[in-house]
Amino acid sequence: MSYDIIVIGSGPGGYVAAIRASQLGMKVGVVERAEPGGICLNWGCIPTKSLLKSAQVFEYLKHAEEYGIVVNGETKADFTAMVKRSREVAESMSKGIQYLFKKNKIDQIAGFAKLTGNSTVEVIDSNRNKNSYSANHIILATGARSKELPGIIQDGKKIIGYREALTLSEQPVSMIIVGSGAIGSEFAYFYNSIGTKVTLVEFLPTIVPVEDEDVAKQLARSFKKSKINVMVNSAVEKATVEGNICKVQIKTKKGVEELEADVVLSAIGVTPNIEGIGLEELGIEIENGKVKVDDYYKTNVSGVYAIGDIVHGPALAHVASAEGITCVERIAGIDVEPINYNNIPGCTYTSPEVASVGMTEKQALEAGYEIKVGKFPYTASGKASAAGAKEGFVKLIFDAKYGELLGGHLIGANVTEMIAELVVARKLETTGHEMIKSIHPHPTMSEAIMEAAAAAYDEVIHI
Repeated sequence: MSYDIIVIGSGPGGYVAAIRASQLGMKVGVVERAEPGGICLNWGCIPTKSLLKSAQVFEYLKHAEEYGIVVNGETKADFTAMVKRSREVAESMSKGIQYLFKKNKIDQIAGFAKLTGNSTVEVIDSNRNKNSYSANHIILATGARSKELPGIIQDGKKIIGYREALTLSEQPVSMIIVGSGAIGSEFAYFYNSIGTKVTLVEFLPTIVPVEDEDVAKQLARSFKKSKINVMVNSAVEKATVEGNICKVQIKTKKGVEELEADVVLSAIGVTPNIEGIGLEELGIEIENGKVKVDDYYKTNVSGVYAIGDIVHGPALAHVASAEGITCVERIAGIDVEPINYNNIPGCTYTSPEVASVGMTEKQALEAGYEIKVGKFPYTASGKASAAGAKEGFVKLIFDAKYGELLGGHLIGANVTEMIAELVVARKLETTGHEMIKSIHPHPTMSEAIMEAAAAAYDEVIHI
């Protein structure tokens, strides 16, 4: 079978690339060894958000009286039912991808793919049968898996990765989470909210270490208020299982501590899936463990491209999707701009939520900018007070000379929805004064963006 494009992997990079290619009139085949939708739809973005929504509803019920609502009887979390709902949501989304493939006349090829040339692919199906396919262009979108550290060997039962954290058979009484990025922090919030005793361990000085320092400190305060044990400047040296207990040695500034928990979750990042797919045989260049590509995702081998978690850049679903579209449109001869990786939003779906784009305050100063910083607290937001969600703030960083928005850093309710405004503002090179004069609806959380811009120029009204 011959195609214009074969995409290997059907995650948010692969399936989006395939659909865009079909829209542009190409004949497309997608090879997938597991469920359509990849990690994001099946074991990442979507099922975790389902669990987090269950946690949020449970939190509302626990605080119902604060909203003037009386809940009679005991309110408790049904962990098994939460997991079941999460899997049903994921399965529904995966079926949605299959529908989109059919709608766009994309061939689904089940199996494990290996490059056998710059225009040929061998696919081994579940019965070990081998079939060959050819294409003018091949896009690698094979994604990533949970990273393992030497001292924290995952057994899938007591020492686990994010996949197992989504499908545990019973709720653990206690859990130690190693790594406080988006994955670690989200699971810390979820398990803590339903009653698991959680310890969150981070090697760096702050949790969510890629975020602005003010945001990281606020999230740490919120976590500690929720009784999460937060340990920063701490390195997990070893995790072992003795009977039904995990023992974890943690090196801190005060010395080595040994903690015990029912389960250890390793959330230290991901490892690209690049083994065994023919890269070495074709001489495709690897740089620091990832496939090296140009601005339009071409590898050094003609006809072969790579996108998503296996190339350099943020390992985020929306980044992979954007890369897939950019790659395919370039193949189709469209004059498309390269992606600006300085304008990629990042979101962490804890409570409070975290969202950011652009430079942190520290990064802006290190880059030599003279800056204006505006900060508006949720305590001064009428909508936040009405919602009972006064934790958080919006922080905006502007270039003092030209008024350019250098970065936006938000923590609080609904900020993962609000961040898109700042992405668009940066894309359009909007200035601080233009943001101040852009009328925002009242009462909304988004007013905090306008007010933060005004605060940077000493024009803020409500604080």
